[in-house]
Amino acid sequence: MIHLKTGQNPIQVFVDAIVNAAPREEITRVVYGGIAYPVSVDVSPLRRLDLAIRWITEGARQCSFNNPKPIEECLADEIIAAAQNDQKSYAIRKKDEMERVAASAR
Repeated sequence: MIHLKTGQNPIQVFVDAIVNAAPREEITRVVYGGIAYPVSVDVSPLRRLDLAIRWITEGARQCSFNNPKPIEECLADEIIAAAQNDQKSYAIRKKDEMERVAASAR
C-alpha cells in the first residue's frame, strides 16, 4: 500500500517514519528534599525506537476505531505521514509534545 501511494521503497519510508517520530528528549521526575522536580533527559536509542513504533501503531489504531477504514490503510497513512514529518500524524504530534515539555523542564 505504501508503494502504491508514494511510489517509494516501503522499507525506506518506514525507516524515515521511525527516525522522524523518535523523540530526542523527555522528562523524568527527580525527588530532591521531598519535592519532585521534572528534569529533562536524553532518550536512549532503544527507547526512542520503542516510543516511535508505539506511537505509530496507536495512531493507526485510533484512526480505524469506529471507522469503516481498515487498519491496514490507516497504518499505511500513519507511516507515510510520519515519514513526511506531517503534523496530521499522531506520532509526530506526540514527539513534538514530549520535546516541548522537556524543553520547558530544562
